[in-house]
Amino acid sequence: MSKADRASGSSDLALSGIDKTYGSIRAVVALDLHIEAGALVALLGPSGCGKTTTLRMVAGFERPDSGEIRIGGEDVTHTPSHRRGLGMVFQNYSLFPHRTVAENIAFGLRMVGASRAEQQSEVARMLDMIRLGGREDMYPAQLSGGQQQRVALARSLVVNPRVLLLDEPLGALDRSLRESMQFEIRELQQRMGITTLLVTHDQEEALSMSDRVAVMNAGQILQIGAPSEIYDRPKTRFVAEFLGTSNIFEGRIEDGALLAGRHRVALPPHDGASAPVLSVRPERIVLGPDAERCDTHLKGTISGAVFRGTYAAYQLRVAGLGCDVFVYRQADGPLGAITYRIGEEHWLGWNAEDGVLVTAE
Repeated sequence: MSKADRASGSSDLALSGIDKTYGSIRAVVALDLHIEAGALVALLGPSGCGKTTTLRMVAGFERPDSGEIRIGGEDVTHTPSHRRGLGMVFQNYSLFPHRTVAENIAFGLRMVGASRAEQQSEVARMLDMIRLGGREDMYPAQLSGGQQQRVALARSLVVNPRVLLLDEPLGALDRSLRESMQFEIRELQQRMGITTLLVTHDQEEALSMSDRVAVMNAGQILQIGAPSEIYDRPKTRFVAEFLGTSNIFEGRIEDGALLAGRHRVALPPHDGASAPVLSVRPERIVLGPDAERCDTHLKGTISGAVFRGTYAAYQLRVAGLGCDVFVYRQADGPLGAITYRIGEEHWLGWNAEDGVLVTAE
């Protein structure tokens, strides 16, 4: 089989009305998702939210109870996994330990009957693409974790899949290597223009690698959008709190402001019917004398202070507010320096447009 016969080009992926139940547990509920050709979408959510079950149904390892899965307009809901034109990368790499790097990459080509010459040509191309030239005769145990992950990625891509599935692909790597691999996978995916579905519980991974993020919980997609949109404009309390840290203020709306405890908090423009739950990201809050000029300004006492590399995180107690406030402040002194000390009293504040009204769920 020639490369021209195998290659079908990147295709869009569409899931419509997907349901999956295990006994009394509804793992996926009426799920709709469309990934445009060449885009990377991340399914993000906690363990048990249904994201892996969704991926397994796309892969053909599980069959939905109802609904339809289409790849490039073709209904593949009941098509066997090996005939869907997919590539898949797992968290544990799943490389053959007794085969060399070249043999691992060529495995899929052998299965579809590619000639020896084509196998050699395509393996060489992929080795150059993943920057592992000269290591084709090594075995997986002789490679680092990041190198093994690159080989697993090359093995999936060499067969020119219509859709690439990434199942927690970086979970086994340490933090620094995980960050570098995020860039590598994203760059490779964009260069090849391959439609990709990424499943992860890592918020940073989803935000940094994706064109769009779909936040899942209890088998449903709660919100989908560009990473910046999902982070800056969450629609629900769950999305706001799962996708990074968020200060949540609850109370009742009175004369256009939120009455939270004994304090009046300025609100962004709203229709009056919005739920009285306000989300404010820690990095949006001003700490120090400048806070007095903000729409909402409160006095709090530093109860916690930790250094996190490029910024310091502070926890403040505000009398009569009913909750602590978390503030992130970019490092403005020597590395490791903490500007504000525990027990000190300071102003904190934010402007109305820095907050987002969210639903209580």
